[in-house]
Amino acid sequence: MAKLYFYYSTMNAGKSTALLQASHNYEERGMRTLLYTAQIDSRDGGRIHSRIGIEREARHFHAQLDMKADVFAEHQRASLACVLVDEAQFLTPAQVRQLGAVVDELNVPVLCYGL
Repeated sequence: MAKLYFYYSTMNAGKSTALLQASHNYEERGMRTLLYTAQIDSRDGGRIHSRIGIEREARHFHAQLDMKADVFAEHQRASLACVLVDEAQFLTPAQVRQLGAVVDELNVPVLCYGL
C-alpha cells in the first residue's frame, strides 16, 4: 500500500540529495519516477540540483497546477513507480490533497521534501 511522505528539515540538510538518491534507487531497478520542483524556486531552471553535484530534470509546479491530473496523465503515458516533490513547502493545501488522491487511486507512493 502506497503512502504520502513528507520529509522536512532545515536548509543545507541534504533533502534534495536524498530525493535524487531515492529516484536513482527506483530507476536502477527499472522503475519510472516523476520529479517536481517549485516554479517559484527558479535557481536551477527546471532541475533539482544537489550541492554535491548531482542533478535531474524536473517538472515545475505552481499554485494553479492540478497535481492529480498532471500525475494521472503521465501515469497513463507510462506507469510510474514513485512521485518525488522537492520544495514541497510551496504546495497549496489543495495540491497536497491531490497528491493524497494519487496515492489512494493509483497506489503510487509520493515522497515530498521541504522545509
